[in-house]
Amino acid sequence: MRHLKFAPSWLRFLIIFLLAMGILFRFFNLDGKVYWHDETYTSLRISGYTINEAKQRLFNNLVIGGESFAQFQGVNPEKSLNDTIMNLAKEDSHHPPLYYIIARLWMEIFGNSVTAIRSLSACISLLVFPCVYWLCRELFNVPLSVPGVAIALMAISPIHLVYAQEAQEYILWLVTILLSSASLLRAMRLELQDKYEPVKQRKRPDLFVIWSIYAITLAISFYTFIWSGFVAVAHGIYVIITAKFQLTGTVRTYLLASLVGFLAFMPWVTVVIGDFFQFLISSDKTEIQPNLLPMFPFLLMQLSRIFFDIDLSLNNPFNYLIIPIFLVLIGYSITFLCLTTNYKVWFFVITLIVVPALPLILLNPGSIQPFTEAYFIPSYLGIQVAVAYLLATQIYNGSVSRRSIWHVIMALVIICGLISCRVSSQAGTWWNKGMSYGNPQVAQIINQATRPLLISDALGNNYGNVFSLSYLLEPKVRFLLVNNQKIPQIPDVFVDVFLLNPSNTWRKTIEEKYRLKTDIVYSDNYYSVWKLIKYPKLRRRNIPPNNRLSASL
Repeated sequence: MRHLKFAPSWLRFLIIFLLAMGILFRFFNLDGKVYWHDETYTSLRISGYTINEAKQRLFNNLVIGGESFAQFQGVNPEKSLNDTIMNLAKEDSHHPPLYYIIARLWMEIFGNSVTAIRSLSACISLLVFPCVYWLCRELFNVPLSVPGVAIALMAISPIHLVYAQEAQEYILWLVTILLSSASLLRAMRLELQDKYEPVKQRKRPDLFVIWSIYAITLAISFYTFIWSGFVAVAHGIYVIITAKFQLTGTVRTYLLASLVGFLAFMPWVTVVIGDFFQFLISSDKTEIQPNLLPMFPFLLMQLSRIFFDIDLSLNNPFNYLIIPIFLVLIGYSITFLCLTTNYKVWFFVITLIVVPALPLILLNPGSIQPFTEAYFIPSYLGIQVAVAYLLATQIYNGSVSRRSIWHVIMALVIICGLISCRVSSQAGTWWNKGMSYGNPQVAQIINQATRPLLISDALGNNYGNVFSLSYLLEPKVRFLLVNNQKIPQIPDVFVDVFLLNPSNTWRKTIEEKYRLKTDIVYSDNYYSVWKLIKYPKLRRRNIPPNNRLSASL
């Protein structure tokens, strides 16, 4: 790979340009997209309040304004950092605390706005670029070409832009994966050099430092996202198989470093295990399961979203054109990597792609949970590294016509990424918003009303979606939130009354009490919104005195 050691000036300029564009897109319009269900839970955890505390104060059958939610959506004087950690341990232990600790400290400085909390992820995402450079440098042992192309692809990758603007821990998880992977490769390379160098030239201090970095970054990865365990498994498989199942010095040192990283995570492991057993013995195991997505179309869609994403639905006909193109590019990239590199290179990339994704695929054969897109981040990373190697290699190899073809392919990949980032940066919602995807449309419907009232209970996804809608609804909108589907006491001063995702039984009970009917005004795969209206021929003199709401409607 000598021809890859030095990149021409045009490629350097292109990498710098795409890097600048990627940074610009990450910080542009941070508050433009809906602050969705899962992000509101992030803000709740940062606030230090529990879900029950929020329900007791908000879901109490009283009319409140949108400002009432602010106390539970960021830093406040009533709760401390210790409350944030303890409430995570009690209610949400499968989310380790590192990101939430950083986010709380960040919000104490920059405030509780959507822009402030999302800017943390945008800033963290900048660390991806030097980290992916280090990883590719260790993998391919070239200074700029492959690492530079990888940086460019990561900068304009629409799927990484999504997580760079999310108030969640996923972009931090990507950084920890890059750091732990690069440090592992570096340590193994030093071990190999140490084996063949004279005793006086051996780099024992360097080895100790780099293995320590691996142990630390592995522990940090665990404390960022619990799925890091499968990344660690991928590392272990790679080390053991490349050592040909022999207990070499490298394997022993790796096992020791991994043990140190795992022991550092043990305090939170005990919390997770305790929470799991508490769930098993608890009588309350009812939880609304989200709609499952078909496995094969979902995976194909996610593969294409690495390079091109304009928020198409799974059944959009355009997918039949765009998905096969990128599927061929990815398949050829992986094949080319395996055929032209040492097995220690391609096997690392393959394990990074396959091992963390395999449990997701085997967990629900034929279908997958819609909130697991971010769990494939290690796979996205491995695929992008393979494609970067292919493009960086082929623009130099072969005849002039062959190189020209690959220049065109590279240009098309770049154009697709730039278009995707441009469209995404302007959108008010996106596919990753899941159960809150339609909230901007719902908010538009409610905001058009004269004196609107939104009624909801706290069951299922309603709790998080009410918080999400509070960011979009105008100050004139009032909320009437009830617990356990109690019959709401609706004041007759409201002209337009909406029900957020009511159960059929609860909705019909409200209809009977107020002698009204309900018409659906919005519906998608996750929830529906209904509006209370009077019957067409309902006369005022026939309305019972205790049901005056229908007269006002």
